[in-house]
Amino acid sequence: MGAHELHPDPDEDRAGNSAAPVGIVVGVDGSDHGQCALVWAAREAERRRRPLHIVTAYSVPIFAASGLDGGYATVDDSVIREGAEAIVKQALDKVSGYNIEVDGSVENGDASGVLLEMSETADLLVFGTRGRGGFVGRLLGSVSSALPAHAKCPTVTVPLVCSDRLGETTEDKRIRAEQAKPGHTQVENVVVVGVDGSEQARIALLEAADQAERLGATLRVICAVPQFSGSLAWVPAPMDRKALFDDIQIQLDAGMAWLKSHYPHLAVESELLDGSAVDVLVEASRHVELVVVGTRGHGGFTGMLLGSTSGGVLHHAKSPVLVVPDRDDPRLADRDKFGPLPGAA
Repeated sequence: MGAHELHPDPDEDRAGNSAAPVGIVVGVDGSDHGQCALVWAAREAERRRRPLHIVTAYSVPIFAASGLDGGYATVDDSVIREGAEAIVKQALDKVSGYNIEVDGSVENGDASGVLLEMSETADLLVFGTRGRGGFVGRLLGSVSSALPAHAKCPTVTVPLVCSDRLGETTEDKRIRAEQAKPGHTQVENVVVVGVDGSEQARIALLEAADQAERLGATLRVICAVPQFSGSLAWVPAPMDRKALFDDIQIQLDAGMAWLKSHYPHLAVESELLDGSAVDVLVEASRHVELVVVGTRGHGGFTGMLLGSTSGGVLHHAKSPVLVVPDRDDPRLADRDKFGPLPGAA
């Protein structure tokens, strides 16, 4: 069992300890959503053998007064900070049984800005889909929408519907109704990744393969091809659509051969499906451990943009969603040795 520590005064802590958080960083706010994110993050820290940093953020509201003596007034900072410290201490207690190094901090500032800064040194950011509306600063909710697109490291968003998977409970009637549906608890040990033929998707694919190895899971690679629309609506069907699928399948097979060259012992399967990428990945999320997407794509395959997909998946997925930002990876250099690339002549 690792060390457990709370840094209640961020300014004082930074003066004595200049090291920014590393490993897994999880945002909490005392809500059920935050509790689910905390448990998932603790398990992930244990899998990766990396430290866990628990953080909550708050900002002091300022009220404008009216009348002849108008001005501005603020609430007592100490009261809000005490509440934030209590949330972090509760979180530290909750993960005390995990074999990890863990500490926590209370930060004064916008939650998205705080976590975005931490993403520059963290391996992974984890948070819930939304949080407690009454908590000053609204750590979750606005964060889960803003951070995946701008974070410097991968992010994981954990929806509340996963609470029963993580041994947590919730009183949310809508979530409980979803959990009561037949087959909800039938979860395969599978990591799903959405690809669109872009280099960004290949970065997400490599991250998904790493995660599948950590979980001892099968990696399922999904490429979804939507119906033609807009300027492509005139294309004759079914002949041209069949030709499109045949072309994409060749490129997908080449991509799988490339992936297997770097992960020879990983169980990998691929699916080329007809339909909206959002619909396909959200449906897949119902019964898998994790869905992985990139922050954006470059339209590698005709008609597909991974970036326009990630937002929809984040809002509707039934499993945790890992979003992978752009980055350099030397393994991309040998992709063209395994077959045609999208858009290649």
